[in-house]
Amino acid sequence: MPMFEFEGKSPTVHPEAWVAPTATLVGDVVVEAGASIWYGVVIRADLATITVRAGANIQDNTVIHAGHTGCEIGPNATVGHLCLVHDCTIGEQALVGNGAIVLDGAVVGARTLIAAGATVTPGAVIPPESVAMGSPAKKIVPLEGTAKLFVDHNAAVYHDLARRHAETVKQLD
Repeated sequence: MPMFEFEGKSPTVHPEAWVAPTATLVGDVVVEAGASIWYGVVIRADLATITVRAGANIQDNTVIHAGHTGCEIGPNATVGHLCLVHDCTIGEQALVGNGAIVLDGAVVGARTLIAAGATVTPGAVIPPESVAMGSPAKKIVPLEGTAKLFVDHNAAVYHDLARRHAETVKQLD
């Protein structure tokens, strides 16, 4: 996988994490045990630290960048495909849906679902165990039903899938 030092700071990846061979990590990136970083992801920590906590998964073609305060993806959180996550905090076991945008200073609470395509504006605080929808993400409802089941199980599904990729993916000539 492409990893780059920037101004003396290099990515740190725990040996029990999985990073796809086409993901790119730059600068002060920390990837903890059991986390997975999928194909085409770019994590650029040239201005502040980005931490991907244990068991979190960052899915294909997502971009994460830290402005001046840093970015943290909580334990067992999911950031779906094609997301933009910038200088914010994603809580434990939260799920950021495909194509969503979470901007500077925003805080996504634990076990919260950000709907696909939603935009969480700078400084917004989305409460724990809720679902936020829209652009900007204003409609907030309690986490229940199918959305709750998805949040409950997604991290485990991706943990197993990352293990399978680590064991069997082979680049073809």
